[in-house]
Amino acid sequence: MLAISDARQFPRHSIIPGFGLSFGITLTYVGLLVAIPLTVLFLQATGAGWAKISVELLSSRTLAAFRVSFGTAFIAGLINAVFGFLVAWMLVRYNFPGRRIIDALIDLPFALPTAVAGISLASLYAEDGWIGSVLAHVQTHTPQDNSSGRLRKFSD
Repeated sequence: MLAISDARQFPRHSIIPGFGLSFGITLTYVGLLVAIPLTVLFLQATGAGWAKISVELLSSRTLAAFRVSFGTAFIAGLINAVFGFLVAWMLVRYNFPGRRIIDALIDLPFALPTAVAGISLASLYAEDGWIGSVLAHVQTHTPQDNSSGRLRKFSD
C-alpha cells in the first residue's frame, strides 16, 4: 500500500489558461504607459529641489486651489450621499414605471469610459453642437478656448 507522500504529484494547472502570459503583458503595458512616465515626472519635480517643491506647495495660490478642490469634492460627496441613499431606497422598495431606466442610468458611469464622456460633452457644447448651438443664439457664455473666445469643435 502506498502512503500519501509516495503518491505521484500531478502538476497543477491554472484554472485560467494563459493567465501568466496575459498578466505579464498587462504589467508591461502598465509599466510602459503609466509607471515610467510617472517616475520621470517625479524625478523631474525632485530635480527642482525639495525647497522649491515646498515653496510651490505652500504658496497661497496652491493652497487656494486645494481648498476649492477638496471643498467642492466634499460638498459633492455629501449631496451624492443624500440623493444616492434616496434613489437607492426608492429603487429597492418600490416598483414604478421607468425603474429599470433609472437603474441603467446609475450603472452608466461604470460602463462608459471617462474619455468617451468628455468627447461627447465637448461635441454637445461646441458651437455647432446640439446644446452649444442653442446657447450661441441665446448669447450664453460657454467654456472658451483662449485664442478666439469661441468653443472649438473637438475634431478640429
